[in-house]
Amino acid sequence: MLGRFLELSLQTPDIAASLEFYTRLGFSEAEVGETWGYPYAVVTDGRLCLGLHQQDGGEDHLSFVRPQLLAALPALERTGIELEYRHLGDDEFNRVGWRDPAGLAIRLLEARTFSPSKRPALRTSVCGYFLEIGLPCPDLESAKHYWERFGFVGMDELGASLPHIGCTSDTIDLGLYESTAVRRPTLLFETEDTAALAAELTRVGVAAANRLPAALRHARPVLIEAPEGTPILILPRS
Repeated sequence: MLGRFLELSLQTPDIAASLEFYTRLGFSEAEVGETWGYPYAVVTDGRLCLGLHQQDGGEDHLSFVRPQLLAALPALERTGIELEYRHLGDDEFNRVGWRDPAGLAIRLLEARTFSPSKRPALRTSVCGYFLEIGLPCPDLESAKHYWERFGFVGMDELGASLPHIGCTSDTIDLGLYESTAVRRPTLLFETEDTAALAAELTRVGVAAANRLPAALRHARPVLIEAPEGTPILILPRS
């Protein structure tokens, strides 16, 4: 119903710093169009695309592409969403937006804003294998039912290093976490060897952060933070 996942749209005050950071981690830059009237770039590891938006007053979004957006709106509104805006017309780039129950902005676009990457999905970044976008949720069960309305399949992951609800789809996986564990949209990866990862991060000049969720300290994950503030949590493969 939401269409195909396009990108996690991240607001950055310094797009050059964010772009350089992700490039050091082994992400590739994608070719962007001229949709937005402000600096915009996209990086990808082959599985995940991150849109870097240097937009005054902007905020982070989950962005999806839904062709024939106008025709899709009645079905979307029947799910109970309340649109915050709708830009639909022959003289503008068609898009609508609303928020999930936790306040995260969601945006549907009628067309892509960058060219598909030719990077192979198996060519991972320094961070390892991308797992999911972790979202903070004050009410996990309510959030699970919310995303299931849009075709995601929710499953309890109580035995995970950090217990959560996994919501899977054909184009992106979301993890629903207690707000005390994940405070903002977080990128989760896994790697075979966290010691080797730490050495590689040192080599490329990326420092690990010290503030780990208490429930994860025994698992010895690695936490890094992008210049725009996006947390990147890298877990040892179990």
